[in-house]
Amino acid sequence: MKNLTRKQRKMLYRILAAAALLIAVKFMPAVYLPVRVPLLTTADLRLDSGPAYFLSFWLLYLLPYAVIGWDVLWRAVRNIRNGQVFDENFLMALATVGAFATGEYAEAVFVMLFYQTGELFQDYAVGKSRQSIAALMDIRPDVANLEREDGSLEEVDPEDVEVGSVVVVKPGERVPLDGEVLEGVSALDTAALTGESVPRDVGPGDAVISGCVNRSGLLRVKVTKPCEESTVSKILDLVENAGEKKAASENFITRFARYYTPCVVLAALLLFLLPTIALALLPPSALPGFLAGTQWTSWLHRALIFLVISCPCALVISVPLSFFGGIGGASKCGILVKGSNYLEALSKTETVVFDKTGTLTQGSFTVTALHPAEGFDERTLLETAALAESWSSHPISVSLRKACGKELDPNRVTGVVEIAGHGVTARVDGKAVSAGNSRLMEKEGVQWAPCELPGTIVHLMVEGVYAGHILISDLPKPEAKTLVQSLKAAGVQRTVMLTGDTEATAKAVAQDLKLDEYHAQLLPADKVEQVESLLAKKSHGATLAFVGDGINDAPVLTRADIGIAMGALGSDAAIEAADIVLMDDNPEKIAVAMRISRKTLRIVKQNIWFALGVKGAVLLLGAFGAATMWEAVFADVGVAFIAILNAMRCLQVDAFKK
Repeated sequence: MKNLTRKQRKMLYRILAAAALLIAVKFMPAVYLPVRVPLLTTADLRLDSGPAYFLSFWLLYLLPYAVIGWDVLWRAVRNIRNGQVFDENFLMALATVGAFATGEYAEAVFVMLFYQTGELFQDYAVGKSRQSIAALMDIRPDVANLEREDGSLEEVDPEDVEVGSVVVVKPGERVPLDGEVLEGVSALDTAALTGESVPRDVGPGDAVISGCVNRSGLLRVKVTKPCEESTVSKILDLVENAGEKKAASENFITRFARYYTPCVVLAALLLFLLPTIALALLPPSALPGFLAGTQWTSWLHRALIFLVISCPCALVISVPLSFFGGIGGASKCGILVKGSNYLEALSKTETVVFDKTGTLTQGSFTVTALHPAEGFDERTLLETAALAESWSSHPISVSLRKACGKELDPNRVTGVVEIAGHGVTARVDGKAVSAGNSRLMEKEGVQWAPCELPGTIVHLMVEGVYAGHILISDLPKPEAKTLVQSLKAAGVQRTVMLTGDTEATAKAVAQDLKLDEYHAQLLPADKVEQVESLLAKKSHGATLAFVGDGINDAPVLTRADIGIAMGALGSDAAIEAADIVLMDDNPEKIAVAMRISRKTLRIVKQNIWFALGVKGAVLLLGAFGAATMWEAVFADVGVAFIAILNAMRCLQVDAFKK
């Protein structure tokens, strides 16, 4: 009772009251009246005291029927007045009123009672599903602690906080708006956004996004985006509007229900009229065997059973709910799907195309090998190169300084000259040093040693002598190692990598990750051309997904059947360009998304075939008089309830979460 809404509790009370009245009427002894009252009395009996009349049962059964069914009758009348005739309210009203007309009073009340009970269970099941998603997406903070000029804090609505203002996020609170940490160190729980349980450490200068939970220290955050443009607002908008883009299965069910119900009503009418006309016009000897011994009332009863069975609510409710649950389940794993049409398309993915940098690889350079020449050691080689590059902000220079593992004294470096496309020259500890590619070595007239390992090579010359070279690589992500295996298990047949990197580097990454195919040294336009070629080769009905970072791959994301942006936590470009957004940089989430989509489609198909199969079987039985109202109620309410419970399994994705 505590979990029921006010509307649901009210319906429960009506069901209990109607059930009690029905039982009372069913077991009520005969009520005699001394005089005959038209419509209210039925029989003329001769008792010792004289003639007596029974109080009519239709009047007694009308009370529980009115308690449980008045709203169905009212909705049916209102919808007919508005031109919406063929819906479940019309079918139930027609069937039960018809049952009353044929003298099946108890059956009419039972049908309406069970229909309303089924509706209550359906409403409860749908409500639970929506509550699960609402709780999942309850990540928008209600207040923000705005810091005033005097240092005091004021609780305000996040929508009232301007860009550039400072907000204070206390331990246990959610970050209200996107911003940059000014002061404080803490760990942020991003599970609601990414599905990851590992907290993210932040400190001064780090960007933070709305919706994350501050787990430990106090943070002062400078707001960088208004509320309506914050990450949490964009995410909620995506999830709330995902239902607007319907899958093909949903569109089919909508069209199906539009034509199915009128056809069934016409079939029920013919089921009643044709035998009735035959019984009225043909002599008993000329009647077919299935009509012999029947009356028009029995065919009316069969037609009414036919109507109860035909109600399409099992399909109309359960199929959209399955997709809604699938989208909500994917959100639990940090996967945002912009519509059920993309979720359905993802289940048919045959080819997955990847960008390399930042998608399959970490997107940051790392020193992976040191090859000093004779007379030099690894430590000297690395430190000298890092000092020479210390004034540059190039990612390669940053990786050299990071590899040293200590603070370098910039005063040891003088006379730095950066040569575009070659490298730098400088004096380190008074010695002439050149650090760069092979072209710089050739320019300096130094014989350099080649390296067979894939990656970026930084050669070093000290006082005119070749000192060796350093290998810098963009390493594959640890999760990418098992990516292909996971995708194959999810049903993907072909994996392709597109990159602007060198042939040697692309080949090494493709072999390491066991990709089926790769194409190197591509410009953005070349990537689109490659995707066009792959689209032409795919099987009929299959889809191609492209996975990129959503920023520089926007043209390809748009051209592919499904664009998947990865590592997009807080990336506006990714959220706008892609059809599916992975809220962290774990490539294995692609396989998770595909498994969720396939599970959702399996459940949708199960519901469609189960509902159509049961209804079809009971419709045939009803037409031949072998099904009662009880079977009809199960074919309607029971099937709908089972289908909805099955649809709610789409929310169960804990086994998919990594």
